[in-house]
Amino acid sequence: MTTIDDVLQTVPEPAGADVRVDPVRYDHVGTPLLGVLAKDAAIAGRRPAVLVVHDWHGVNEHVEARVTMLARLGYVAFGADVYGEGVRPGDDTAAQVAGSFYQDLPLMRARVRAGLDRLLEDPDVDPARVVVMGYCFGGSAALELARTGADLVGAVSFHGGLLTHDPSDAAAIRAKLLVLTGASDPVVPDESVVAWEDEMRAAPEVDWQLVSYAGAMHAFAVPGTDAPDHGAQYQERADRRSWRALEVFLAEVFDEELAAL
Repeated sequence: MTTIDDVLQTVPEPAGADVRVDPVRYDHVGTPLLGVLAKDAAIAGRRPAVLVVHDWHGVNEHVEARVTMLARLGYVAFGADVYGEGVRPGDDTAAQVAGSFYQDLPLMRARVRAGLDRLLEDPDVDPARVVVMGYCFGGSAALELARTGADLVGAVSFHGGLLTHDPSDAAAIRAKLLVLTGASDPVVPDESVVAWEDEMRAAPEVDWQLVSYAGAMHAFAVPGTDAPDHGAQYQERADRRSWRALEVFLAEVFDEELAAL
């Protein structure tokens, strides 16, 4: 079975790099938050940055692996904490905790914004080149931040819930969007995908793309997920392809040259 460490090794640390991964405490209106920051200390000067939003289990080893992978690619990466320090629910309570934020989208957006603000405080971040991305719950949260009109160049959702809004606020989106979803995901069924696409089509100024992976269920990019009876299962192929799609997208929005395919 593919592990988080296996996925981490798919992006090796470059020769001469000095990638450091550190916990970062910050807060949102008095609520203590604990994120994780990764960057290559061997790189001088400002560089593009990526804000990573966790799935419904909160900031954990999967988030740490993804920010490490991004730092190895030369970016500053910050794993934001939406839930609050110490709130790291297990399978038995994760749905309840995540659901409380789905029921309070202004709070979800504000917590992700707090993570963005903390990332922008880092002296190595180029504020004109920032992307937000997330997994499952975090994919929904990334798109919600984009809907606020935040000054981002991109927003990426890995198997995130595709929420639609009435009245629509899609016209406020300034970021380019990349949605990576599973073609066999019962949590994000075809009707949700079509409804989201229809909302984006009604805002023609929004630059968006959606990729659907054959046979992929919910959480296809979270190693260790194996609950097919509940519609969630890791798929190595979709994980690999979606990460490569992310690399291509980041190179485009950050105006960088992409390594040879």
